[in-house]
Amino acid sequence: MNVERYIRIMAGLVVMLSLAVGYHGSPIFVSEWFLALTAFAGFNLFQSGITGFCPPAGLLKKLGVPEGGAACSTGKAR
Repeated sequence: MNVERYIRIMAGLVVMLSLAVGYHGSPIFVSEWFLALTAFAGFNLFQSGITGFCPPAGLLKKLGVPEGGAACSTGKAR
């Protein structure tokens, strides 16, 4: 797995967990304030798409996660 894939997994996990604990209909509801994490994840994805700056990517690179590849690639040569 590469950096881009880890970023997508982390963003998806934050959104799903924050919705699970922030939505009234959820069996594990805690507080509506957890929906702010959903907004934060969305904003971070938006700004990183525009600016190319993503703090977790730098951390993952320092931890030795390989860069390159596409998270949605089919594995076929282009």
